[in-house]
Amino acid sequence: MNTTVALVILIAYFGMLIAVSFYTARGADTNTFFTANRQSPWWLVAFGMIGTSLSGVTFISVPGAVGKIGFSYFQVVLGYIIGYLVIGSVLMPLYYRLNLISIYGYLEKRFGFWSYKTGAGFFLLSRTVGSAVRLYVAAGVLQIALFTPLGVPFEISVLITIGLIWIYTFKGGVKTIIVTDTLQTVFLVTAVILTIYLISNELNLSFGGLVKTVNDSPMSQIFYWEGNDAKNFFKQFISGAFIAIVMTGLDQDLMQKNLTCKNIGEAQKNMFWFTCTLVVVNFLFLSLGVLLYEYARQEGIAIPARTDDLYPLLALNHLGLLVAITFLLGITAATYASADSALTALTTSFCIDFMNVEKRPEAERSRIKHIVHIGFSLLFYVVIIVFRQLNSKEVITAVFDIAGYTYGPLLGLYAFGIFSKRPVIDRFVPYICLVSPVFTYIVNENSAAWFNGYQFGFERLLLNGLFTFVGLLAISKSVQKPEPITA
Repeated sequence: MNTTVALVILIAYFGMLIAVSFYTARGADTNTFFTANRQSPWWLVAFGMIGTSLSGVTFISVPGAVGKIGFSYFQVVLGYIIGYLVIGSVLMPLYYRLNLISIYGYLEKRFGFWSYKTGAGFFLLSRTVGSAVRLYVAAGVLQIALFTPLGVPFEISVLITIGLIWIYTFKGGVKTIIVTDTLQTVFLVTAVILTIYLISNELNLSFGGLVKTVNDSPMSQIFYWEGNDAKNFFKQFISGAFIAIVMTGLDQDLMQKNLTCKNIGEAQKNMFWFTCTLVVVNFLFLSLGVLLYEYARQEGIAIPARTDDLYPLLALNHLGLLVAITFLLGITAATYASADSALTALTTSFCIDFMNVEKRPEAERSRIKHIVHIGFSLLFYVVIIVFRQLNSKEVITAVFDIAGYTYGPLLGLYAFGIFSKRPVIDRFVPYICLVSPVFTYIVNENSAAWFNGYQFGFERLLLNGLFTFVGLLAISKSVQKPEPITA
């Protein structure tokens, strides 16, 4: 792709987002930043959440992974449906009934101060590290495609892009994010559909031929039943359900948008249509993967050692200018829809959960919010530069694993809170939540030897939550029933 064209696209893209932010942030206060004044149309929230859910890593990894694991990832996506059903019918009514801004306020009402801070702290850790790593991975693609040819160092290009995110989110907050994420979802979905269409043309495939090519490919196998296979259906399906519950229903980032709807009825409509759309979009990503491999085979193009590089390689070097443009827009949209949303959610959680801004006057709330927003922007930058210096794919994989471990205690906390009425000794909760991931790691590392070759995959999340649940049970007390009144 011509560097000038790429630069013009990126400038126009961010110019559009900044223009939207000026429009949506008119008259905004901290209530607008945190809750969008609870006036968001449900359909806008539903579509915009697609962009937030699919990061830049997903955008390039899912199509490339088809060559190794086929369509097995779709088993996880099917599990999402069950998870989103639980979110819509159990968690969201709970959040609306308590009128929460930060969903971790539930933990204070149910258990106490230390449980509340522990849950919020795990979210801050998980989202900060996870979102920064996702932004780092995608920023590497943009660096190769655009900034290196312009002579811009990686450190400067990342600083510029994070600065741009801060500019269009610092005032309107979640109200701006809901609109910009919707626009970014349009670019993301358009990129996938247009790439599928253009590759089909290159392969001289009609729509029927396209469907047949995907269906007949050995890579399109969805279901796997071998017990010890990491791709086993039951492992993937059940894990997908719990991943959805934890990564969406117990995550301030995704739930903050749902809580901006006018009422629980509209929020549940949003969750239903979001679920349907997400399933379709994921299937499109998988289908694109088959077509990318088929195109590479027919053209005699060597498959990269890292399958993540397949889509960028073909889009930027072999499939023409239009595909290159749509790919650049798509990965930019996927990356920044996730990053800007995370930045806003982190700011909200820290302000509400640790700075108690709800109890302060508006001027002070606004000042604290600005400082925290700048602070997390700088933290994102520092984390990304640290990963750049480490320059190790193994380290990045390990960080994703660590971030995954930190969601297990949240699952255990909420499960115990909802399914048990027993009070706990609140001051011991942080220790339980710190020990559970350690136990999970030990079991995971020794599972093959201890369980006849069985290896944990996504279901480590369930094990982590189970350890937390059992730990909470051990420090809980029975509910004291009032003594009957006697004459």
